[in-house]
Amino acid sequence: MYDFLWRALAGGIGVAIVAGPVGSLILWRRMVVFGSALSHSALLGVVLGLALDIGVTAGAILVCFAVALLFVALRRDPRVSDDAVLGIVAHAALALGLVLLVYVSDVSSELLGFLFGDILAVAPADLWWIWGGGAVVLAVLAVIWRPLLAMTVHEELAAVEGVPVAAVRLAFLFAVALVTAVALKIVGALLIISLLIIPAATARRLTRTPEAMAAAASALGVVAVLAGLGASLLWDAPASPAIVLAAALLFALSVAVPAFKSRGAPAPR
Repeated sequence: MYDFLWRALAGGIGVAIVAGPVGSLILWRRMVVFGSALSHSALLGVVLGLALDIGVTAGAILVCFAVALLFVALRRDPRVSDDAVLGIVAHAALALGLVLLVYVSDVSSELLGFLFGDILAVAPADLWWIWGGGAVVLAVLAVIWRPLLAMTVHEELAAVEGVPVAAVRLAFLFAVALVTAVALKIVGALLIISLLIIPAATARRLTRTPEAMAAAASALGVVAVLAGLGASLLWDAPASPAIVLAAALLFALSVAVPAFKSRGAPAPR
């Protein structure tokens, strides 16, 4: 009877673990807008996955990867800012997804689950995507961690020292895209960026090194998943939004408690 709860717990923890370091890097590199763009574009992946019968997660991965590549290609034009490129690409993908949605039968009833997440409906196949995709992301981050930190501090100096800036940046964009796609079932297209950013922002206030911040962000994400699922069981609250709300409450606690205010140190700029 409670198999679905164990699957929800396993899926939520898997996403939280990988979201910690990815969210920390997003904050350090000031790429929140990019994360938001990917999350909005994920709806197009949902529709394509259903229309082509390849699965929602596979469709979301393809679209998120395509958006990352398109962003890299379009940002080379100095006349258009990165924010403008992301806004155009994300909203065009979202609009296309909404248009195609009309032609996909029997999906409108599931749209809220795709938008806001449906962690209690996580299936065994979703767990393979979450944990398999998460392992790939963590492996990529382990390879590019130091070069990416060097780029975050000073990209031009990192390039002079031999860091392959373009390759490292592209690898990180793909890592963000993969996390966004596999987290779709857990918190939905509209709330993915919240699970990436809020635990990382909380951890930034409590830690002094990049590695400690990434680990703390993962731990805080796991706590938020446990609290959100607990609230869902106790008060029949929507589980996925409850997870995001629990993460936000943890951040509020870190701001409110005076003992935490002097603990954190500036992360890489």
